[in-house]
Amino acid sequence: MRITEIRDISVRLEGDVSNAVVSFSEHDVTLLALVTDVVRNGRPVTGLAFNSIGRFAQSGILRHRINPRVLAAAPDELLAEDRNLFCPGRVVNAAMRNEKPGGHGDRAGAVAALELAIWDVNARLLDEPAYATIARNFGLPVERRPVPVYAAGGYYYANGSRSRLRDELLHYRDMGFDSFKMKIGGTSLEEDMERIETALEVAGSGDRLAVDANGRFDLAQAHLYAKAIEPLGLRWYEEPGDPLDYASNSKLTAEYPTPVATGENLFSWPDVRNLVNFGGMRPRIDVFQMDAGLSYGLGEYAHMIDVMEAEGFNREQAFPHGGHLINLHIAAGLGLGGCEAYPGVFQPFGGYPAACNIGDGVVWPTDAPGFGLEQKVELAPHIARLLD
Repeated sequence: MRITEIRDISVRLEGDVSNAVVSFSEHDVTLLALVTDVVRNGRPVTGLAFNSIGRFAQSGILRHRINPRVLAAAPDELLAEDRNLFCPGRVVNAAMRNEKPGGHGDRAGAVAALELAIWDVNARLLDEPAYATIARNFGLPVERRPVPVYAAGGYYYANGSRSRLRDELLHYRDMGFDSFKMKIGGTSLEEDMERIETALEVAGSGDRLAVDANGRFDLAQAHLYAKAIEPLGLRWYEEPGDPLDYASNSKLTAEYPTPVATGENLFSWPDVRNLVNFGGMRPRIDVFQMDAGLSYGLGEYAHMIDVMEAEGFNREQAFPHGGHLINLHIAAGLGLGGCEAYPGVFQPFGGYPAACNIGDGVVWPTDAPGFGLEQKVELAPHIARLLD
């Protein structure tokens, strides 16, 4: 059994939205297909994955560095001990040959797209959903369970208004979501507080609304916003400052009693160890948002969870960033606290297909083989183009 081909295409994100730091109008994502020599129903078994949302496509790194190393490896070098499945860790080792440690950058997302495709192809070889393959691999119960989910939106739209924000969140509520996240830091504090009050009209209470500054603030600004929002009892205050400024995060959590969330821009387990040791994160309070699609894949992500738990944190404090099907299966398979959803932005990748049965603030992964990306109608044409 071997990998015969690795294909990728860059898919542009739809929509023109901005947070406090970047516009997503130029962002794209790598959609990757990993083709094997196993043939079923007249077609080769092929794994599908992508490198998550919020960075850029990684075609150059994949085609010139990562893929050639994997394709040059001896087939047995990439297989699990039973030789019936591929070993994600061994594939990553081949992909990272001659790469220096640290300085992760965009290669972390490139390797992640490839590694996640290995999990997809293994689940397809077993003819089961990815959450089952993930749970079994990590010695956890294999069960289809609902995953708590929140709808992320509330971006800064061109010609946006508070009525548009209200309508957006009402639409998500009608879809079955009961918790929401919105952006802050892209305008004045006064205007953001008005936007938060508008969102609270839909959410109903502070514990159903999170706010995200996307690392926009220095420590003084972070404290200013914290003082303003503290009386609202919000679900969490996300990435107030630079994600690697652990000292500032620690100073903020020392004075802000309600949850702080961060981690989506940490790409390795040593980064997470530094966060838990120096970032002031609090067991049973704060939220970790690392994303396997941005950080070398599920193997590295699982190591991040191990680091958290070794330092007294609970995996239920982990809510992966990304808002897509791959992280839904990871959250279900690893028994995490929940996950994000992008039901109204970042198509064709954001959100879940109708078969996932969203309702009462939870979402159910389907029993489609692998991550079930083909079930997402917005993504299906791009998958067809990739496999043509």
